[in-house]
Amino acid sequence: QWQPEESGGGSVQAGGSLRLSCAVTTYAINYSCMGWFRQAPEKEREGVVIMGVDGSTEYADSVKGRFTVSRDNAKNTLLLQMNSLKPEDTGMYYCAYHYSRGCQMVQLDFPNWGQGTQVTVFS
Repeated sequence: QWQPEESGGGSVQAGGSLRLSCAVTTYAINYSCMGWFRQAPEKEREGVVIMGVDGSTEYADSVKGRFTVSRDNAKNTLLLQMNSLKPEDTGMYYCAYHYSRGCQMVQLDFPNWGQGTQVTVFS
């Protein structure tokens, strides 16, 4: 299976914005459930947002209204626009996907993970 390739992380002041990208295959961008997850230092990895093939989305409460996920099918890329960033958004952000039925924010459902991209938000 193709390993997703994340990019776009960096360091930003609180209140700023970043846009993360996740490059996958043409088949994956069109037919998989895709998601963004993150892991803060000394914390467990948690779900940020998932997006189904039909475009349905589920966001973690902590990012609702600030983060927006989208698919750029022409570029085989899953995007995550992050606005109004907070220090607690700091962490390694991972992209993942699967082809199984259903699309829920359950990490065990996702067998295909990228290496991650680091996001640091300073106050």
